[in-house]
Amino acid sequence: MCGNCGCSEVNEVKFHTHEHHDHEHPHNQDHDHHHQKIEIGQSILAKNDRLAERNRGFFLAHNLLVVNVLSSPGSGKTTFLQRTITDRQNELKCGVIVGDLETDNDAQRLRINDTQAIQITTGTVCHLEAEMVLKAAQKLNLKDINLLIIENVGNLVCPAAYDLGENFRVVLLSVTEGEDKPLKYPTMFKSADVVIVNKMDIAEAVEFDRDKALLNIKKVAPQATIFEVSARKGLGMENWYNYLNVRSRNLLLT
Repeated sequence: MCGNCGCSEVNEVKFHTHEHHDHEHPHNQDHDHHHQKIEIGQSILAKNDRLAERNRGFFLAHNLLVVNVLSSPGSGKTTFLQRTITDRQNELKCGVIVGDLETDNDAQRLRINDTQAIQITTGTVCHLEAEMVLKAAQKLNLKDINLLIIENVGNLVCPAAYDLGENFRVVLLSVTEGEDKPLKYPTMFKSADVVIVNKMDIAEAVEFDRDKALLNIKKVAPQATIFEVSARKGLGMENWYNYLNVRSRNLLLT
């Protein structure tokens, strides 16, 4: 896990709003992999958990529903979020924080219908952390949004360990990834409140075994609500939108 190897010890993380720049991302390659490894990992995660609780209070004070969206690269996260933002623009005013190692391509794609989107380029860090998210959120006009979406770095391992102060987590699984992904990456799926099975429009073409996939998800993540969708074609998205509406209403009642 990156909490142990020290990849989160990066000197500089970049935030992009609308401008694109080329950046150097220095990274300290000198790691201690001996007796202090476990203690260092625990310290990093404990600090992040404290900062995540601070974030949670900050978001609550701004009446924000915050969603942490996670998946492997290529699962269709950005397309899924584009569809959500476009279809729900009259009901939910979204702001987006995007995490990637390099480029602000995804943030540019999500600046649709006047949506605020800020890109965090993490360099060599394979996940977002609570402190990064707060700094990015403070660059958004939070008075104009009621849903904050965090598109995490594409990775099914390290992001699972880092609480960002979100209200709930969404993990995407595309039909092209295979039915056994929940079994191979159980920590990520165990942390999910929602699992989105995406690209269902091509499930038959790639010989996706739907029953086996759902069984594996339920075995690893019985707590998760599952939605089967095609974000590209908009199939099945209405159930996801209804879920979002309920979570948003429940937040207002607290």
